[in-house]
Amino acid sequence: MPESSRDTETEEGTKDRQQRDQGSPSSQNIVSLISQIADDNLTLVRNISTGLAVIGVIVIARSIKLITKFQVASEIPARFIERNVSLRGKVHSVSEKGLEVEHVPIHLPILSPLLSKHKGVCKSPILVHLAGVELTPEGRAWLQKNLTPTQTVWLKLISRENETLHCLVSQSRQGLMRSCCMNEEVLRLGLARTAPVVGVLPDSRLYWRLHKRLHRAEVKAERRGRGLWKQESLWERLSKAIRDGSFFRLMGRIFKRT
Repeated sequence: MPESSRDTETEEGTKDRQQRDQGSPSSQNIVSLISQIADDNLTLVRNISTGLAVIGVIVIARSIKLITKFQVASEIPARFIERNVSLRGKVHSVSEKGLEVEHVPIHLPILSPLLSKHKGVCKSPILVHLAGVELTPEGRAWLQKNLTPTQTVWLKLISRENETLHCLVSQSRQGLMRSCCMNEEVLRLGLARTAPVVGVLPDSRLYWRLHKRLHRAEVKAERRGRGLWKQESLWERLSKAIRDGSFFRLMGRIFKRT
């Protein structure tokens, strides 16, 4: 008797496990239906996912203005200037007013045309001043020679005054790993003087960091006697005196006394 009861219990357990493994017909039908729908609409699901991703990129691009083209200085968000963001641009010309630079935003093949605010509008350069620098005519001529329209420059935003940007202007040069800061370069060559940084509080950390950086470049030019700091030799001073006629006047006074 015990053996027959154990056999009966074993058979019943086996049947229960088989029923659980097989599951109910209704649950199997639901799973099959869901799988069939997913397979039939796989392309639609992918398109929806892609569309949501594109919308996300557009929202992010608009919020941080990565691909917005700025036509005037007032269009640049205040937070860009507060964080000293660097913008890419191309120099159109160098005049007494400053540098006229066309902003060149990040270009995305599909999104850039869709998000452009200035479709069909002529390109307008932004007026840029070298922050903390007072250019000489020789310095302006040097910039005109070295900042050609075909080259890209980077504008590190320092401050904004009406429709003028005060920036650190940098240019990548062939063969150099680092970019060349035009503000420092004209001072290092003695082609400019340091000036107060417009739009920055004198007691701020940014002001003193920029002042120290630019003053160091100016001191190098002064020590090496470059540009503004070039000292005339004795022969140059004598030649100048002769041209001015002061030499002959001086000699006349000497002979009169003797």
